[in-house]
Amino acid sequence: MAGGILTQLDQTARNLLPLGITVVAMLIGMVPLHLPGYAPITAPFMLMSLFYWVIHRPDLLRPMVVFMIGLLHDLISGTPVGMTSLALILAYWLLITQRGFFLGRSFVMLWIGFALVASGAAAVQWTVFALMTASLLDARAVIVQSLLGVALFPLVAYLLQRLHRAYLS
Repeated sequence: MAGGILTQLDQTARNLLPLGITVVAMLIGMVPLHLPGYAPITAPFMLMSLFYWVIHRPDLLRPMVVFMIGLLHDLISGTPVGMTSLALILAYWLLITQRGFFLGRSFVMLWIGFALVASGAAAVQWTVFALMTASLLDARAVIVQSLLGVALFPLVAYLLQRLHRAYLS
């Protein structure tokens, strides 16, 4: 009896790994990097985690969970409530519809896919901020943030793949 409960707890903990990793990625990504000549930039670690898990294990990271993670991010960071959720849900929808394309592709194709998703998410957030302020904002910080995410994606994807293989395979 105790073995069955422990097995179920173990499986539940393993199934919560994508959620936990994405929340940790969100928190780490909220730490601003101070690059010379730019406002503080944050790396889109949460988006990297979302990209990886939606492609490889969408059954463990459902749309409602993604929406709630976005709301949590907005509440903690002080961004307009719903803005991050909008960007994440749009990315989730795009990835889930294109998942078949990405499965079995080379890492370079995944990397290009992430670059497109990161650019799109940054464009959505920039557009929402521009509409809220009714002015054109400087897009350099958003572009640098996307480029930083694209540059860091191979390392993050490698770490996520190791976790995936160790705990969910």
